[in-house]
Formats: sequence, C-alpha cells, structure tokens
Amino acid sequence: MHGLGNDFIVINALDKAFELTTKEISQLAHRRTGVGFDQLLVVEPPDNSDADFTYRIFNADGGEVENCGNGARCFARYVTDRGLTDKKDITVSTACGLMTLTVLDNNNVLVRMEVPEFEPDKVPFTAAAKASHYDLLLDVELFSKELLEIGVVSIGNPHAVTVVKDVQRADVQRLGPLIENHESFPQRVNAGFMQVDSRSEITLRVFERGVGETMACGTGACAAVAVGVTQGLLDRQVTVHLAGGDLEIRWQDNDAPIEMIGPGETVFEGRLE
Repeated sequence: MHGLGNDFIVINALDKAFELTTKEISQLAHRRTGVGFDQLLVVEPPDNSDADFTYRIFNADGGEVENCGNGARCFARYVTDRGLTDKKDITVSTACGLMTLTVLDNNNVLVRMEVPEFEPDKVPFTAAAKASHYDLLLDVELFSKELLEIGVVSIGNPHAVTVVKDVQRADVQRLGPLIENHESFPQRVNAGFMQVDSRSEITLRVFERGVGETMACGTGACAAVAVGVTQGLLDRQVTVHLAGGDLEIRWQDNDAPIEMIGPGETVFEGRLE
C-alpha cells in the first residue's frame, strides 16, 4: 500500500503470530532484492479493551517505531476493505497509546494523532528548557561545523523541523542523516525541511529515521504544522504539499490532538513464505 507515495507492506497477523526478525524485515525492505518499502505495518489483535486492533510499525532498517501517520491511513483502509471491521471509526492501540482512524465517504481517512508534545525530555531531546527554537550544531565535515535552527516536537515519534526558503534547494540528503543521528536525540529523530508558502500552506520534505527521504510523511506533516503554529508562522488549518501529494492538517487547540486527512491506496497483494 501507499499513502502519497510513502509505501508499506501490511501484514495480517490476527490469526498467526508475527515473527519476522529485524534482519528479515530489512531484507524484505530492499528495493532490488526484496519487496521494497519504507515501513512494514502489522495488524494484530487488540492488546487493550478499548481498541479494535493493535497497530505496529517497523522501519526499513527493521527497527520498531512508535507511530506512522501515512501508515495509519493505509491501516484503516486495509481493515475496512478486507471486511475485518464494519466500523467507520476505528480505534487502534499503538506503542504511544490509542489512536482513532475515521474512514470518510470519499475513501480518505481522518487520523486523530497525538497532542503535540514539546517538552524536551518527552520527545526525547536534550535541552536545558523548552523553547520554540533551538540551535543544533552539526558536525558537517572533519573540523567543520554548521549551526541549524530547529523546532522540536513529538507526534508520538520525535521530529526536528527547520524552516527553509526553498525546500527544493534544501540539502536534505546531506543534512538529514546528521540531524537524524545527532547526539541531542537519544532515540534519533525525523528531520523535516519546511517552506512556508502562506499561513495556510507549506511545502515539506522529510528525512525519516531509519528510512531516508520519503515521498510523504504524515507525522512529519503534523510536526511541521505544530512547530509552525508555535513559532507564529502558520494558522491552525494547513495544506501540506509533499512530493507524493497533499495532506490537510488541523490543530484546533494546543491541548487538542492534531488531525490529518489524506488517502491510503492498495498497490498489490502477495504472499510471504
């Protein structure tokens, strides 16, 4: 499946335990010798009485992560299209708590994400105190450093967002890995590069933790809007332009969950043996 080009394989583990190892996942993720995907999504029985399913996410490097917004939309379409539920509002249990997915009449999915978390120790991010901006010192080359201004937030997973004048000219491939693996982020981080087009529109590229740059990142879009609102750059309803297409992001209040609307599409089905 894919959500705006951010691609996944989805495994139904409702009746059979999911037992792939980290190595096996990374082999399947290889785009020349495996299936090829950004993340692997697993549908499991609920581990919480308030949930309909358990939703697990593994990055292409085989590591399990907390959340994936584009994947959540695909998850909702998967369980709906295959008749695993007849609900329009689906509650899933994730590593960071419960999340509600609503399948809309146009087959788009509305995902109610986390309340954005800016406290550094909860991101997690090493900082003396919470702030809307931080200076991140990058070791770009031997004996050479570069100072980058970022906003930091967790949408169930950690994000660092930097504002750029022209996102197409941003050096995502060079700076992305340096931000992702910076010592200030003990669990690594997703790196977003945001161009502010207007108060209700941005263009975004995201270098995802354990994956690299993807065509779209749902939590990255939410993180960019949350940071933009906090920094006074954006309104609370924003269209986010990504390489794979557009997402609508809404954040009604600082204490409210941030919401995302977008598609999820099936590409092909197969069988792993």
